[in-house]
Amino acid sequence: MLRAFGVGGPTVDTVLTNPNVRPGELLTGEVRIMGGDHPADIDEVTLSLVTRVEVESGDNEHNRTVEFARLVVGRRIAVGPGQNLVLPFRFPVPLETPLTVVHGRPLHGMTMGLRTELEVRGAVDPGDLDPVAVHPVHSQEHVLNAFGALGFRFQRADNEQGRIHGVPQQLPFYQEIEFLPPQQFLSRISQLELTFVTDPHHLYTVLEADRRGGLFRQGGDSFGHFAMTHDEVVRTDWAALVHQWMEQVAGRRSSGGHGMHGGHHGGHHGRGMGAGGLVAGAAAGVFGGMILGEALDEVGDFFEGE
Repeated sequence: MLRAFGVGGPTVDTVLTNPNVRPGELLTGEVRIMGGDHPADIDEVTLSLVTRVEVESGDNEHNRTVEFARLVVGRRIAVGPGQNLVLPFRFPVPLETPLTVVHGRPLHGMTMGLRTELEVRGAVDPGDLDPVAVHPVHSQEHVLNAFGALGFRFQRADNEQGRIHGVPQQLPFYQEIEFLPPQQFLSRISQLELTFVTDPHHLYTVLEADRRGGLFRQGGDSFGHFAMTHDEVVRTDWAALVHQWMEQVAGRRSSGGHGMHGGHHGGHHGRGMGAGGLVAGAAAGVFGGMILGEALDEVGDFFEGE
């Protein structure tokens, strides 16, 4: 009976070569298995990347731990009493993995771990969980630097269950990095949320500005969507681009909308599409596929319960 509860069985400790990684890179290390006081058969040894995701159900929100990448590092392993086994691994980190650290500072609200599970026949499965720090790739860092240069203040970050329309998103959730706008925009825009969707060739940057309502203006959300290759991102003056977009949003009148974020509501779109004439001159070619829209109050509830 004690064996069935895992007493005296094998234990596991996963040791990472380096817990710091960027999306698209490899996490390397060793799974170290220590035999207990009796022989044990391990059917499978798996590693998985897990993070916390906010899930909406009806009017309620709750967080749950979601596994979004998995690697089997061993199968059908017999471990003798007191025997030590070492299984080296190379774990590919998906390009859409949420960021947890920017410029050495942890993003408040984010958790990320590498979970190890041993499937021990006839017993409770032992496991291990190691924190992982995910840093931005070069193109993402270039965009984030612009927000710092413009005086945006980071507030928090989280992962939201759902999908963003118009981008080749692979994971069932996306990260939102929330900023407080610079002083000059605070009277018109209460906060700005930044989402990256990354693939091997492109960085898709989605902005959502929460516009304050006023006596002669309607509140609601405005969306910007920028699709570029990683090289184009690095060659672009993002501080100028974001500033121009913010000015456009702050002075904008309501005119129908097109919501970028589908969430789990199945992609309810606003009526029509507001096409923003944001980019002038030489930069226009870079943003062929740029979309700007806003969700009116009556359709605003399709995203984040606004």
